Amino acid sequence: MESMGNELERYDPNMRPNERTDSAVRWYSPLKQPFHIAGFAWFKQERIYRRLPTLPPGSIPNAVNRLAEHTAGGQIRFQSDSSSLSVRVKLKGKADMTHMPATGQCGVDCYVGLPDTMPLQFANSTKYDRTLTEYECALYTGWKRSMRSIVLNMPLYQGVEEIWVGLDDDAVVSTPPRYASDKKVIIYGTSITQGGCASRPGMAYTNILSRRIPLEFLNLGFSGNGKGEPEVAEVVSRIEDPACLIVDYEGNCVSTELFHKTLPEFIRIYRAAHPVTPILIPSRIRYAREELTPHLYEMRMERKLFEQALVRELREQGDLNVYFFDGSKSLGGADFFECTVDGSHPTDLGFLRMADALEPVLKTLL
Repeated sequence: MESMGNELERYDPNMRPNERTDSAVRWYSPLKQPFHIAGFAWFKQERIYRRLPTLPPGSIPNAVNRLAEHTAGGQIRFQSDSSSLSVRVKLKGKADMTHMPATGQCGVDCYVGLPDTMPLQFANSTKYDRTLTEYECALYTGWKRSMRSIVLNMPLYQGVEEIWVGLDDDAVVSTPPRYASDKKVIIYGTSITQGGCASRPGMAYTNILSRRIPLEFLNLGFSGNGKGEPEVAEVVSRIEDPACLIVDYEGNCVSTELFHKTLPEFIRIYRAAHPVTPILIPSRIRYAREELTPHLYEMRMERKLFEQALVRELREQGDLNVYFFDGSKSLGGADFFECTVDGSHPTDLGFLRMADALEPVLKTLL
């Protein structure tokens, strides 16, 4: 990757979105080959950027159905020797979260690397007027013509109606590197899973992990509304070829009693469809102000002890593919409180540390 250093420096951050160093750009729909869309389990059937099926079996909460439009974890993958790369994006709404940057809510970021290699290196993220629902932005221009693997990470907290990829008119475009298998890592959870409050899409911990582990990752984080409903468990269990399932919705349960009720049932429903798929149950990350607000610590510990006891009970009953992960150290040691925006939702640093903590565990399971 050192050979790409000078190329990355050639991007001009002050370049206006409509300016090009090249004279001709060809716009591609990533819905067509050789582009590959990842992160949407029902994409092959529906051909839309949506995290749950348009007509799920049974009834799911309206808020979950709405949040399924958000493209968290969605990726556009391909290879090209283009000297420039731009995107045109038509969103389903405007950036409206005051505590999260528009680049994370509605932006697209870009990672590049040498063909058939991992991990990729960050190149740039889109810059645009946050009051707009349509924008165009150059991610790089004037680079040396050389074949590269490219991943575009889609917005975390907004839906995407259309997206187009702009490349040199005479550029070669080819299929991306194959995954290690067709199996998928499914992560179900909260706003933290969805990516709140990453500064750009590539810093959501699910996207970080996808750059380190050559499998498709499905982000099923539903901000404030991933609550372990049995109807949602039924939908999640319909996803084919799971490599593993991470169940991390503890933070959305309004009471420990509700968590006690929903978690065993969620696992039971999933197990009926996937008897041996590894299931990982992480306890939540620490609250930044636990020492000042003792009830937060007490609540977290109560739920952590329940998760540990549940996993132990299931394993004693013969389910040896269910595991507990202690998330209390995921943000680091003495400086863990520096890793959040509001005491709960991670910054980019927090997401990076979460990925660092989960990576060796996932590699062992997978």
